Amino acid sequence: MKRLIIDCDPGNGIAGANVDDGLAIALAIASPDISLELITTVAGNIPAEVGYRVAQDLVDRLGLTIPVRKGATQALQEPAAPWREALDQRVHQLKLTHLWQNVRQPSAAQAPAEDAADAIGQLICANPGEITLVAIGPLTNIARAMQRYPKMAESVAEIAIMGGVFAVDDYVKDTNFGLDPEAAHQVLNSGATITLVPLDVTTQTMMTHQDLDRIAQIDKPLARFISETFRPWIDYSMQTRKLPGCWIHDALVVAWLLNQRVATAADYQVDVELREGPTRGKSWRYRQPLRLAVGIEQPMGGLVHVLQTVDNALLLTMLEQALAAE
Repeated sequence: MKRLIIDCDPGNGIAGANVDDGLAIALAIASPDISLELITTVAGNIPAEVGYRVAQDLVDRLGLTIPVRKGATQALQEPAAPWREALDQRVHQLKLTHLWQNVRQPSAAQAPAEDAADAIGQLICANPGEITLVAIGPLTNIARAMQRYPKMAESVAEIAIMGGVFAVDDYVKDTNFGLDPEAAHQVLNSGATITLVPLDVTTQTMMTHQDLDRIAQIDKPLARFISETFRPWIDYSMQTRKLPGCWIHDALVVAWLLNQRVATAADYQVDVELREGPTRGKSWRYRQPLRLAVGIEQPMGGLVHVLQTVDNALLLTMLEQALAAE
């Protein structure tokens, strides 16, 4: 059984916010091969306090005792205001808030005093080699935990990250790395065992209304949560991205940990651009060694296992089977 921490920015039930974090959490909770021991939230897709309410509300609805902790409200260095303006106001500017009018809002909740970075660092360092960290938001909490707990990188069994984009049309950078480039750089170069699930592979995933209809027929609490919160997001994605459904980025991370037949992967050196300018936050990869123009071979970036292609049919089957067996 894999022991997991999920660090995330879940927006389920929040107008205009992506809901794939909630699907990843649901898959982890429903899977008998996973022990989900901690959920932490970070500012990203939504503010950290909103993500905390979403996660805590789900845990409460299920009658579970999984601890939930709120983490960083802003990046290590990146200014938060431009990102928050774009992410929080987009649905209002597009006049699509009505898509969420019948969706249950998460209940209000007061976050505990313990910070997410401390909760992450302490649990991993107290159980060396035992905890897998699933990081599906900006990496601010992870970077802060590594700063406070120097043995964390060597103590974590694996860090499975959804982040980065290398060659997807119209994407210079992704939200998770773009929101906190310094944190992404620190974690990628930490020496920890890392699997990266970039936008290049997650944009090969797809959930349609027809797929969701099958989940809606499952009379279980997690299936109802997914059915209710995904319906408006699929409509939103179809209208704004002209897709037949929606991508399910974060669910692929947990699915990979359960069954590596769901995707192919290869090792790369990976890092993030930190210089000011339009490419700040952009990720890049190469196969070692890097041959510079002057003919010098120089290692750069951290060695990372990068997912490349996905079996979307298997992914959807895994989700449906887990939710049905909850």
